[in-house]
Amino acid sequence: MVNRRSLMWSFFMLFTGLAQAQTPPPPDIAGEWTGVWSAYHPAKGEGTEKELCKKLTCKVEFKDSVWQAIFEGDCGRPYKYTIKMEGRQVGKVVLFKGTTDLGAKDGGVYDWIGRANDKEFIGFYTSAYVTGVFTLSRTK
Repeated sequence: MVNRRSLMWSFFMLFTGLAQAQTPPPPDIAGEWTGVWSAYHPAKGEGTEKELCKKLTCKVEFKDSVWQAIFEGDCGRPYKYTIKMEGRQVGKVVLFKGTTDLGAKDGGVYDWIGRANDKEFIGFYTSAYVTGVFTLSRTK
């Protein structure tokens, strides 16, 4: 009986160790990011002027079990949005999704998806009026 218990315990520890060894550590995506964004207006068939709305900065942190991002830039006037992001780790990346209301002045409700790893944070967004993409990398 003792041999069976020790054998079962040994198998349990072996499989537990293998399962933990196969799970990659979460990527470190918290911190400062910078990059560009662009928009496309499907109803008008045109994109945003490249020089008008190009620079984007972002600070990402994990707060109260939720990822939070503060996006800042200038698009004819300065803007700053704090957005909570649902995220889950898949391999060596974190996948995000979310819905946020930026207010009537800034286009209303936006849905978006994104992914981030240690070096790159990209996202795709859409609203009733516009769709677009952003690409960020670590601030140096």
